Amino acid sequence: MSKTILITLSLLIAFVGAKQEPATDLSKHNLIPRPVAISATGNTFHLNGNTSIYVSDILPELTRSANYLREKLQVATGYEFKIIPTKEAPSAGIYLTTVNDGELGSEGYELLIETKLLTLKANDAGGIFRGIQTIRQLLPAAIEKPSVQKIAWSIPTGTIRDFPEYEYRGTMLDVARHFLDVEDVKHYLDLMAYYKFNAMHLHLSDDQGWRIEIKSWPKLTEIGGSTEVGGGKGGFFTQEQYADIVNYAADRYITIIPEIDMPGHTNAALASYPELNCDGQATDLYTGTKVGFSTLCTNKEITYKFIDDVISELAELTPGPYFHIGGDESHVTKKEDYISFIERVQDIVYKHNKTMIGWDEITLSRLDKRSIAQYWASAENAKNAVEQGVKVIMSPARKAYLDMQYDSISTLGLHWAGYIEVDTGYNWDPTNLEKEIGREHILGIEAPLWTETVTNRADMEYLVFPRLAGYAEIGWSPTDGKSWNEYKHRLASHGKQYDTWGINYYRSKLVPWSKE
Repeated sequence: MSKTILITLSLLIAFVGAKQEPATDLSKHNLIPRPVAISATGNTFHLNGNTSIYVSDILPELTRSANYLREKLQVATGYEFKIIPTKEAPSAGIYLTTVNDGELGSEGYELLIETKLLTLKANDAGGIFRGIQTIRQLLPAAIEKPSVQKIAWSIPTGTIRDFPEYEYRGTMLDVARHFLDVEDVKHYLDLMAYYKFNAMHLHLSDDQGWRIEIKSWPKLTEIGGSTEVGGGKGGFFTQEQYADIVNYAADRYITIIPEIDMPGHTNAALASYPELNCDGQATDLYTGTKVGFSTLCTNKEITYKFIDDVISELAELTPGPYFHIGGDESHVTKKEDYISFIERVQDIVYKHNKTMIGWDEITLSRLDKRSIAQYWASAENAKNAVEQGVKVIMSPARKAYLDMQYDSISTLGLHWAGYIEVDTGYNWDPTNLEKEIGREHILGIEAPLWTETVTNRADMEYLVFPRLAGYAEIGWSPTDGKSWNEYKHRLASHGKQYDTWGINYYRSKLVPWSKE
């Protein structure tokens, strides 16, 4: 054998060996959202058939988190992962425990990865759950595969300290324009959990459909739930199905926020009950996409009984603190009627022990300082919110609306607020978007998905991904060091997970997706 061939074989063997070596630099992992602080120690922790999950017995809720982690690890590894309660830290395995650390807050965590022991600490179970998402992302992408994979399951050693920038990090899903069923909503919740979101705002009523059973007003779903944009059959959630969604979300430390839009966007209700109209005549069902043409009759007492009944039933089903009243685009409601209506509805919301949220138009009214305005379009309305001392959720349509097309040739979405490519959705800071809204006024961010063009789960996925990951990072990560040119490479690596999950994501040409 010639010297040249020997050298070539040696180099090839070295190259193959190098490819099989697990990554050892924790700081180079492609985590989204980017953690607050990472320090690497240059070694590896390995999962194997003997790895157990130890749970501190101080907080019983940690056992639920341990079961969730085991479920996420078992399928692809084929390992058992026994769950073992303990009063002391083990010498090896995975250890979930609590800590008293004010900086971490209710959702932060610390992850200490040593060669034999991976320790996840948080103040409570919500932080443990967020940390588990980081563990999932640190493992090889094959951990999400639906069958056993014969590979080394390693994580680089080091320490991650992490906690969110904003208290509120949400998405909105419109199930009114087109109805999406319980399993579609749960699917979205699972994807949200992976990126550490903590709120899902469900848009449950609009001109085209009423999607939640109200037992005291049954025609809302019988009539108002019977169609959707384009004339499809529509649909609705029974109260049992809605409760199932709420519980499923809670298991992922996500709060469900119901929205009943009013006084506009109410044609489905007006078609169901003629007495809600000023002329006492039921409207026709509507399957188009125009806005601003409908209004509840704001000077009828039956209107407020209706609203009280609806809020009462939904509040009983919703353990979270919020109720969203909509309030946008009420173009045919006289301004003075709109103002008094919002103020009266606000009182009803607080009567049922919920905090009122509304789109930014509600700031025309006198708001309780506990109420929250959701900025989507008007800087003037945002200024009104700040002057009244109410907090703001940032959902600027031109930056954060998931129903906007990526570009002029995208197959789904609208473009009335502009095109939102993946970089446009990532490259903004809630604190400097509008001079009227400072950091101290912002509760958090929300990325809404309106469904005029969304007819099924695949459509939903296409508009949501990959933009959702960027909104997660805006809501969670510090702005220091934020860079699209760096982020796009982390995002590219997540394409492998999207492929494994089988989701229909938009393969933006701005992202260097892996060719593997």
